[in-house]
Amino acid sequence: MAENVVLVDEQDNELGLMEKLEAHREGRLHRAFSVFVLNSNGDLLMQQRAFHKYHSGGLWTNTCCSHPRYREKTEDAAHRRLQEEMGFDCHLDKMFHFIYRAEFDNDMVEHEFDHLYVGYSDTDPVINPEEVAAWKWMSLAEVERDLDANPHLYTEWFKIIYQRFSDQVKQGTWKL
Repeated sequence: MAENVVLVDEQDNELGLMEKLEAHREGRLHRAFSVFVLNSNGDLLMQQRAFHKYHSGGLWTNTCCSHPRYREKTEDAAHRRLQEEMGFDCHLDKMFHFIYRAEFDNDMVEHEFDHLYVGYSDTDPVINPEEVAAWKWMSLAEVERDLDANPHLYTEWFKIIYQRFSDQVKQGTWKL
């Protein structure tokens, strides 16, 4: 069954639906979300995307991310995918949203209006191998060091979203 994404304008107003791969081939702006889960030590739960993904397979990224279904609230979708990808759920708070565009070498384009949700849990995941190859907890200092040393190991959206997340934490606009 084809999976659709919700096309949006730059204010996140719905414009219609499009099949997910078509939207990524055409680079159409669509709604998405990302989830960061931190544990009581302040470590970020990272996932390595399954190697067979149509783009960014095998790269490290945030706890989970995806697209809401038609008429599904973005926060509800974030909870659904956290359970589907990582095998657990937790309370999530919206931190911010942003628009990004990244082109990939397989003629795919991510052009997303992305909502970041942050949650806290000490639960180790039970990963879905169709979505996730591996996982690990990383301190924020480790994430920053590794992003600087090995940016090629991380998804394009994670590099963008992590910088914004880190800036807000450092400025004190978001308390861990």
